[in-house]
Amino acid sequence: MGRFFLTRLAMAVPTTLIVAITVFLLIRLIPGDPVTVLLGDMPNPKAVAALQAKLGLDQRLPVQFLYWAKHALLGDFGKSISQGEDVLPLVLQRFTVSACIVVAAVFFASLIAVPAGMIAAWNQNKSIDFILIGTATLLLSIPAFWLGLLLLVLFGLKLHWLPVLGYVSLSEDWRRGVIYMVMPVLTLLLTEAGILIRMARASTLEVLRLDYITHARAKGLSEFAILSRHAFRNAFAPTWTLIGLILGNLLGSIAVVETVFNIPGLGRLLIDSIFARDYPVVQGCLIFVALVYVVVNLVVDLMYPFFDPRIAAE
Repeated sequence: MGRFFLTRLAMAVPTTLIVAITVFLLIRLIPGDPVTVLLGDMPNPKAVAALQAKLGLDQRLPVQFLYWAKHALLGDFGKSISQGEDVLPLVLQRFTVSACIVVAAVFFASLIAVPAGMIAAWNQNKSIDFILIGTATLLLSIPAFWLGLLLLVLFGLKLHWLPVLGYVSLSEDWRRGVIYMVMPVLTLLLTEAGILIRMARASTLEVLRLDYITHARAKGLSEFAILSRHAFRNAFAPTWTLIGLILGNLLGSIAVVETVFNIPGLGRLLIDSIFARDYPVVQGCLIFVALVYVVVNLVVDLMYPFFDPRIAAE
């Protein structure tokens, strides 16, 4: 296990380096100049040159990248051009907000979708199977931003059950914080539950056709015992991989939901920084998301042997 962990960790290093170089170059291709944003539309040429020198933007791109990468390895991602704060604490603060929503949504989506998918497979070609697959297909077809707006109108404007916009930190007031998280979490939960139901159903159907399941039935075990004790672990392994991918993807693409519900999360910070041409914050957000994605997939790989006995045996 230790060798496997070190191998996967070593594979993450070139991935992170490629992402860092790509992010750095792509940001430089964005039209506009942060100096112009800070000084206005008609800046003084001397002021422009002075600010470019201060920010290091007057150097060649390789020099800029090496300077940034050297400090990033030490945890120094620079200061925000538009806000004047250190990038890393700012990113971590906003990431905490996004992570609470994403982890809660993925957890409850898995808790609901995985059993639903297995039940659909267990009752293949029956009414409950068609209902669950139809529901999953419908959920897959609804964009997250549109679903979020529907929930806002229903629970916020019509029923007045939940607050329409805003966010309260769980550390400040956990009761109000949970209330403000309900609609964002529900939006992501419903959006991702569809694909998890379909994956759980497909994996379970594949496992139920294997010989050891036939042998278990021949021994007289009940269908519930077969499904829970023999089929679940093997059927859950591919779904576990998908859960890891969804978790990493949502942490990087939650900006739409955060914009709809006016939540000060990582995605919202990234969008605002792009419009402000705030290079250090954009780079910090993207690199941080890439690192989180790598860590999440590493954890998923390390947990895989617990769900798939065949890999544990190898």
